[in-house]
Amino acid sequence: MAACVKGLDKFIFSLRLIRNLQLQNERFLSTSLCRPALGDKEPPKFTPPPKPVIIDKSQTAASLRKFLSPEFIPPRQRIDPLKFAIERKDMIRRRKVLNIPEFYVGSILAVTMADPNASGKTNRFVGICIQRGGKGLGATFVLRNIIDNQGVEICYELYSPRVQNIEVLKLEKRLDDNLMYLRDALPEYSTVDPDMKPVTISPTGEVPVNEIKVRMRPKPWSKRWERPKFNIQGIRFDLSLTPEQMEHAKKWAQPWKEYDMLKEYDTSKLEEQILSEFQREMSK
Repeated sequence: MAACVKGLDKFIFSLRLIRNLQLQNERFLSTSLCRPALGDKEPPKFTPPPKPVIIDKSQTAASLRKFLSPEFIPPRQRIDPLKFAIERKDMIRRRKVLNIPEFYVGSILAVTMADPNASGKTNRFVGICIQRGGKGLGATFVLRNIIDNQGVEICYELYSPRVQNIEVLKLEKRLDDNLMYLRDALPEYSTVDPDMKPVTISPTGEVPVNEIKVRMRPKPWSKRWERPKFNIQGIRFDLSLTPEQMEHAKKWAQPWKEYDMLKEYDTSKLEEQILSEFQREMSK
């Protein structure tokens, strides 16, 4: 009897072993059939959804326009010396403390400057920018206004520690890069309201160009603006000079200047390099 029970247990164990082997074969065959054959394209892999774009709302509207202040570009004689590289770092440190906005010759600005002799220890002057000069930390700009029928001009050092605020009341350009001839023009072209309110402008659009042409006072002028070397576009010479005077001015023309390759140099690559450095340092 005991021998029959042992034989039955062996028989049942062998049946279970055969059943397990059959199940393993079926699983192997099912997985092999689901796999693609050689040369067939694999099913597309799962790609995670793209990350959401985070918009920096702290970015100011003035920084949306690519603008490099002209004092960052060194003069032609010295492309990129160590002196200007060191000065750029100091200029960027100053700009982190004082917001120096984008402005051009012809823009109307309001500058607040520390003045120990003023009642409130500060002095605010509103005027039209007639000139920008200097390179590096020596950059300057001149504002002009008519106060009590008297022309007043103030030359500011752009990176002076006495400058407390620079506000652009009206951002625009003119036909010329230098408006020093407004000294000899009628006073109405230099008069600006001291209580002028800021004029809004698109932060990404083109800067408007004021194509006004001023009328000059009778001669003598501070300079002979009619001569071709100044290349003035914003003066109505036909209202101030006779045809004989205009013909005489043409004798001072310098036609060879347009072929002078040393007068100007290409600064496009240098401007891109300095602009990227400026944006990188300001974002820190």
